[in-house]
Amino acid sequence: MHQTLIRPLITEKMTNISAAQGKYGFLVNPKANKIEIAKAIEQKFNVHVIDVRTINHPGKTKTTFRKSGRFTGQTPKFKKAIITLKKDEKIELFEQV
Repeated sequence: MHQTLIRPLITEKMTNISAAQGKYGFLVNPKANKIEIAKAIEQKFNVHVIDVRTINHPGKTKTTFRKSGRFTGQTPKFKKAIITLKKDEKIELFEQV
């Protein structure tokens, strides 16, 4: 079994969305599906998940030029999940930010 939740997604945009709409963002394992993500959130934070939306970000190809030549690399790919909770429920981890 793989670890489903990697870390919370704490950005300015996610902070505004979580304060206004009760949605929270997490970086999750790219192999995890919506059902696994919802169960992991419910078990870890003891809340009720209503909706899970996922976003896959592919890695981008980056090229740098140096004295010794041209190097091509890849940025890491990742998956985000936006969680909607039941009304009047909050995750305390995000309230401290």
